[in-house]
Formats: sequence, structure tokens, C-alpha cells
Amino acid sequence: MTIPQVDPIYDATLAATLEHAINTKTKPPGSLGMLEALAKQLGLIQRSAKPGVSRPAILVFAGDHGVVAENISPYPQSVTWQMVENFLAGGAAINVFARANGCDIHVVDAGVNHEFATGTAASRDKLIDRKVGFGTRNFAVEPAMTREQCETAMRRGMELVDTLEGNVVGFGEMGIGNTTSAAAIMHALSGIALEDCVGAGTGLDAAGVAHKRNVIAAAVARHGVSDPLDVLATFGGFETAMMAGAMLRAGALRKVLLIDGFIVTGALMAALRLQPALRDYCVFSHCSNENGHKAMLRHLDAKPLLQLDLRLGEGTGCALAMPLLRSATAFLAEMATFESAHVSGKADGEAR
Repeated sequence: MTIPQVDPIYDATLAATLEHAINTKTKPPGSLGMLEALAKQLGLIQRSAKPGVSRPAILVFAGDHGVVAENISPYPQSVTWQMVENFLAGGAAINVFARANGCDIHVVDAGVNHEFATGTAASRDKLIDRKVGFGTRNFAVEPAMTREQCETAMRRGMELVDTLEGNVVGFGEMGIGNTTSAAAIMHALSGIALEDCVGAGTGLDAAGVAHKRNVIAAAVARHGVSDPLDVLATFGGFETAMMAGAMLRAGALRKVLLIDGFIVTGALMAALRLQPALRDYCVFSHCSNENGHKAMLRHLDAKPLLQLDLRLGEGTGCALAMPLLRSATAFLAEMATFESAHVSGKADGEAR
């Protein structure tokens, strides 16, 4: 498999142009905080002094995990396909937030352990079938997927991104058991202590979290993998591998990557090991309340836009952060400068 080439975004001339445009707006320097850094990042990604948000899309990848056989979730695996049906019917949180904030939603069956009926409802046409298999195997016993399956999932993710017209891609997911998968990926790729990677997921109690941690620890010791593709194949889900491929292709096409929570960031960790420059294209929408996400973000030196104690997934953080991307590009394009508004700037030696 050929990994897409992702180029660094930095351009000294364009960076200086963007900084000048930002600093001459009618405001004290730095007073728009993270929106200023975001506006500059979007400009560098898009190679434009006037970046914009066009046809933003959120890809929601769904897949099942064989490790649920180890009783690491309080919910049955059937919730995965039932929630996919909910997405298609427009009734999930991600649907509500996407409608409110002008995002297209694309629901992808990457590997759900269910045969979705066809032709039974108009909403069925909205499901993008890229199923690699009916869920992964139990990584507590054997690798979750073969290397070939992992690469197939990644290629299908890349191909999906090629169909998108917009310049912003948000990433979301659904899959019972996927916090266990993401914690294993995080630990294997970062070396962060397992107790800092494992959390309650969909609502485990303390004993459940301890059991989940023990399952992952035994699996990591059993498999002993460190190569990013091997880690993804051993512990990942079909949706995780498909996300990683989609991220790499989005970066190669110079699209903005809007990153959701714990599971999505786990997929990103694998993608970054393959193309480190991808980090430049990432906007981190929020910090999840799932244990481990803060440590992930620290490891990536990432500063999220929002802190809302979310732990739902689905790409909900992406939809909620979308107005901030629009605002960052809007102030850069529309806000007056001191000169155009005939407003006095900061005088030398004076405090504004």
C-alpha cells in the first residue's frame, strides 16, 4: 500500500502576510486568542491569505470489535448497528448538531457486525457501504485483523475522501468496544502508562475499568507490536483503520482535519506515525471527558478548541466546533483594519 505524501504547511512569506492581516485588525494584538492561531493555520493549509470553510463534511465510521467478548462494555454489540440506524434516521446527537451548524454527514459502514437491509427506507440510501468484515476478531486472543484487511480499510478511507467536495473533513465514529481498542493503540504507540489510557467508555464502574485495563495489558504483552500498521491491525477496528487512511488522504489534499475525541485521536496517532506532517492539518475540536484523551492531547502537543466534558463520540465535537472555524475565517476576511476604520492603533510606549 502506498501511503499518501503529506507536505508541511509552513510558508514563511504567507505566514508573515497572515500575521500582518491578523495584527492590523481593530483589536489589541492577540485579543482573539485561539481564533487568531486558527485563522493563520487555516490560511497556511489552504495556501491563502483569505481562507474559508466550504462544504464541511463529517464522516462517521462505524465498526464492531471482537474484544467485546471479554466483557469490556456494559452495552451489547447490537447497539452499534442500532445507532447506525439512528444516524440514518437523523435522530442522533451528531445529526442534531450537524444540522444546527451546517455540516454534511456521511455514515460509513466500515465493519459493523450486521447486515443492513436495502430498499426498506429512503434513509438507507445514505449509508455508505465500505464493509471490510463483520467486525474484527478478539485481540485478547489474536490480532483484530490481518495486515491485508487493515490496508484494505485504509484504502477505502482514502477513496472516500476523494469523493468530498469541501475543504474541511470532520471525523467521527461508532462502535461498541472502541474505547478499549483506542486505549490499546494509545499505549502501544506512545508508551503512556496503561492506567492513564483506560477509562470508563460507555459507563464502566471501577471494577469494570480495572478488568478492561487487565485485558489490554495481557493483549499488549501477548502481541508485542510497535510498527504503526501492525499496531493498527492488531488492536484497531475497521472503522479506526479506515479513519487513519481517510486522514492521510485528506492531508495530502490539503484539507482541514477536524478531530473529535478519544477514538478519533487514537486513529490519528497511527496516521501521524506514518506521516508526521499531518499534525499541521489537524484542528482538535475538544477535549473529551474520557480518561486518556487529555494525555493523548498532551502527547501530541495539541490545544483543543472546546472543553465541554463530552464523551459521546460520533463526531459531535467536530460539529460543535464548526462555528469557530467559520468565525476565524470571517474575522480575517471581514473585520476592519485600524487604517480602514480610521481607528488609532497602539502608540509606541503606551499601553492600550
